[in-house]
Amino acid sequence: MLATRIAVWRAAQTQNMPRIPIFKLGPSAGSYPLRLISYTPALSLDGLQLGIDNVRHDVWLSPEFTKVAGVQIAKLIAKYGNIESLTVAEPASSKSMFAKFVPGAAKKVPDLKPLLLELHKSALNRAKAEGNPVIDLLGRASIIKFLRGELSAQYTKALERCRGTLRGYEGVRQQKALEYRETVAAFQIAKKRILRQAGQELFRILREIERENLATMRRSLFGEQRDADYQLFLHQFIFLEESRDSYLAADHYVLIGGFENDPDSFGNIRALAFEFLRSVVSENESSDDAQIDGWLNAPENAHELVGTGEPSERDHKARLQPWIELLEREKLLDLAIAAYEVVSLLPEFTPLLDPQQLKYALVFRKERDRVEKLIEEHGKLSVRSLDSAVNRVAQCSGVPRAKIAARFLRDFMLYHRDLRRLEVLNRALEKVNLIANEKLRDLSSLNGTLYEFLLAEETKNSGEKPVVRHAILKADVRDSSRLTRLLLQREMNPASYFSLNFYDPVNKLLPKYGAQKVFVEGDAVILAILEHEGDPSLSVSRACVLAREMVEIVGGYNHLLQRAGLPPLELGLGISFQDASPMYLLDGDHRIMISDALNESDRLSSCDKRLRKAMQGMSVPFNVYEFRANESADAEMMKYNVGGIRISEAAFNRLRGEVSLEECKLEFPRLWGSENIRYWSALVPVGADTFRRLLIRVTQTPIVDPGEFKLVRWTDSSIYEVCTNPSVYSALEKTIGQAKS
Repeated sequence: MLATRIAVWRAAQTQNMPRIPIFKLGPSAGSYPLRLISYTPALSLDGLQLGIDNVRHDVWLSPEFTKVAGVQIAKLIAKYGNIESLTVAEPASSKSMFAKFVPGAAKKVPDLKPLLLELHKSALNRAKAEGNPVIDLLGRASIIKFLRGELSAQYTKALERCRGTLRGYEGVRQQKALEYRETVAAFQIAKKRILRQAGQELFRILREIERENLATMRRSLFGEQRDADYQLFLHQFIFLEESRDSYLAADHYVLIGGFENDPDSFGNIRALAFEFLRSVVSENESSDDAQIDGWLNAPENAHELVGTGEPSERDHKARLQPWIELLEREKLLDLAIAAYEVVSLLPEFTPLLDPQQLKYALVFRKERDRVEKLIEEHGKLSVRSLDSAVNRVAQCSGVPRAKIAARFLRDFMLYHRDLRRLEVLNRALEKVNLIANEKLRDLSSLNGTLYEFLLAEETKNSGEKPVVRHAILKADVRDSSRLTRLLLQREMNPASYFSLNFYDPVNKLLPKYGAQKVFVEGDAVILAILEHEGDPSLSVSRACVLAREMVEIVGGYNHLLQRAGLPPLELGLGISFQDASPMYLLDGDHRIMISDALNESDRLSSCDKRLRKAMQGMSVPFNVYEFRANESADAEMMKYNVGGIRISEAAFNRLRGEVSLEECKLEFPRLWGSENIRYWSALVPVGADTFRRLLIRVTQTPIVDPGEFKLVRWTDSSIYEVCTNPSVYSALEKTIGQAKS
């Protein structure tokens, strides 16, 4: 038994060790408890509406995206199939027909990457709007299913058009026809390679947009709780026609046998790994098939079990040596060494030789004779590099051999995990019904069972959807009457002063955040961000980022004004939220908004003049406070808001639903040294790849002695501030950086 061999090996090691007194800081080498991770891939679309067949979920993908994707995939098929030369075929009928197949021969089409990003964002936004992250998973799965199908469909179309081109050359210029016939024959033979290379290019694009944009946006909207689900869309197998591909395995995993009767088949190696794991785990720990399968799905366990094979890793030797013995017993270690050696031979010997042929030729004499004969018949290749690889496999021993044994276990676990992920993904794709015609689309839509994922332009053209909720932002200019008098005394124009330094800069920001002006006064502006049905639920978070940017822009203008000897502008901003659409009065063609949020934003942006003097000299980096004059419930409220952004409790609660707010620990001066403050941080998606950080300060309203402005006690009433001070954000970024490190 393997367990007995491990015990014997440990005993031998113990006998060879000098008996000297030591202080044990942990378990002895090779006997410390294993900390194995278990992972079982899963992807559930439960909770979504079933489609018209009552079995699958109906999905309609953007027509513009599907059109462009088909064209771009056709270009990839032509490129990797080496049939681009057929686009310049001389017969006019063939040329015009093939121009439809290869877009490079016709008009320029949009790149696929931006459209893929936009469509994925559309799925995320719909999921956020409906408060259901599973909708985004459905969108991801639908895109994968479409791209898979399009790869096969475009290859078939390419082959049909190639044959059409050949028919156009019958009886004309036989030499050209012969060349094209050879090209088409090679195209057919290389089908698996072409689809693999085109699929790898699509995978590269998907991985890039996930890393560059989607991961950050998704975590901003939903947090990190479902990250494991998305790993099912980000492994090397997602576009394979078959689950096993020798070239892909050699490049990204390890080249194991492709057939069940191969000595190094997936089943044989898996059975060996099962035997090994059962022998090394504690007798008290469950080791049924499901548990071991979960361990094999976590490549991190390989290092925990056998390390990397370095001689210095004494803690792992007690398990690495039996693993090596197991591989030797099944005559698999030489094949594992050959699997890594063969990678460097592939560019030279394929496609003449299959990777599996090459691997077995490095180990088995009979297979090597067969391969050498094929190379000799080819006439243009040399066996020199093959012989060198054979020698390296035969001479591999000691530490290098141990390192390969450890690496082989890790790479097999990686392969095992992604194979399991592929199985789960395939089961999920079977639940997706990609609607392909308008009639079925209308039927599914009429029954309320259709999930549509469209590009922004298509959504815009489909008509304006009803408003379901809205946020109001009011920005007040502090002490505007004094500013106006001061400017008039200097014979300056107050109107141009406010326009150039406040209204014009604010107007330029509105399209960026989808905001619209509701009302403009001489010293204030009221803005609304309307949230339409199906829109991403980001009205409050966008209002907060817009308010912060308004404060920053006015601050930048103030530096210029002070250098010119002009008085600076000071703002106070308030943001309110109403979970309903606003109402309107009509004054001719002019609409007048009616909303409780308007009045609330006015109260939030206000500031008591008496407090401006009282708060001067306070060494706190915050801009929003509220004080109560006495214990009475209807006591006078004294508000301070200079250069600050105050949001309502409803707006704060809505913000928590729009983005992932995380509480953070920060230390800043507190009023009277006893103020209870909590800080919440979030990243808000603003543009295609732009995110802005928000820090929300939550504190209590104190009761003060109005005469001496002394603290009486703190109340349970909370106020909410979007922080604007740059020093606060610097401290926050430093804290986040320390947490990551």
